[in-house]
Amino acid sequence: MSITISSRGTRWLMLLVLSLLLTLAVGQPVHAQQADADPGQEAAFAVPAVDADTWRQIRSGETGPNYRDSRADSTYSLINASGETWRQWRNRWVSPFGLIVIGAMLLMIAAFYLVFGRKALDEPRTGRKLWRWPLLVRALHWSVATLFILLALTGLILLYGKAVFHPLFGDGAWAGMMSTTKLLHNYAGPLFGILLIVLLARLLRHNWPRKYDLAWFRKGGGLVGKGHPDAGFANAGEKVWYWLLATVGLVVIASGLVLDFPNYGQGRDTMQWANLIHAVGALGLTAVALGHIYIGTLGTEGSLEGMTTGYVDETWAQEHHNLWYEEIKDQAVPETQLARDEAASPGGDDPAPRSG
Repeated sequence: MSITISSRGTRWLMLLVLSLLLTLAVGQPVHAQQADADPGQEAAFAVPAVDADTWRQIRSGETGPNYRDSRADSTYSLINASGETWRQWRNRWVSPFGLIVIGAMLLMIAAFYLVFGRKALDEPRTGRKLWRWPLLVRALHWSVATLFILLALTGLILLYGKAVFHPLFGDGAWAGMMSTTKLLHNYAGPLFGILLIVLLARLLRHNWPRKYDLAWFRKGGGLVGKGHPDAGFANAGEKVWYWLLATVGLVVIASGLVLDFPNYGQGRDTMQWANLIHAVGALGLTAVALGHIYIGTLGTEGSLEGMTTGYVDETWAQEHHNLWYEEIKDQAVPETQLARDEAASPGGDDPAPRSG
């Protein structure tokens, strides 16, 4: 029995045989090369076993190249143990710290108001006004105060918003709220920093410590003993607030800029430390600011009008800043005259700021 193969079938058979031979020829060197490969090179590409010792090595940061980020010049471990440390500090210490200090300050203010009430003037107002705050200082003060409140509220939302608003509004609304909050916080921060530095520079000459400031503290600002303690243009309590802003406030600004601009070479560890420092400083300042706001508004008669109109009553100046009052008491102007002057030149310039 004979089998006849056509010419076309012969060609297909030859192509199949050639393909098989080429495959064997190409594949053989590869296997040979792998067989002759350096055992050390094979070990370099081998995936190590992940056991308890490996995890201890990762957590200590002493990991080998198999656990490193492969991007250029990166030394970060793919499993970032420091990130977990930052999370624990943030959730177990920083967040409770904020609730404690702010809550304690609110309770202290409420208790103080219930026990002592508003600090009224001891003597009737004279109706004579003293020039205290120029327009520039008032504009800077209210700008810084507005930005401070905005940053405090947005910062609190960023820190506690997930626990408070996420369950209330759900994923969509909460995500939009957090995105907007972060945007406001990031852009308002640098502007706040610039204006605060300008305001601090403007008020520096009034806030140098003096010996009589110690007596102000001993008398609790006038709450202990009889009479009002001596005070110049700024009393000792105001000076403490000033220097808190000039120290802790500038640290908060600097750490915020590190977080705002992460593209200047700072690593993840630096960002994590900046976040913790920023949060602790900002929460502490927010708590103290609540006391400052209370004293300057509801807590003390006559204080708010100085920062709204620029003038304070002669009685208020004599009781709260007696040393400053003695220096400028001859400049007191009757309130009726101020009203006439304002009516004659509405929107005019402030008087010469000899005292402010």
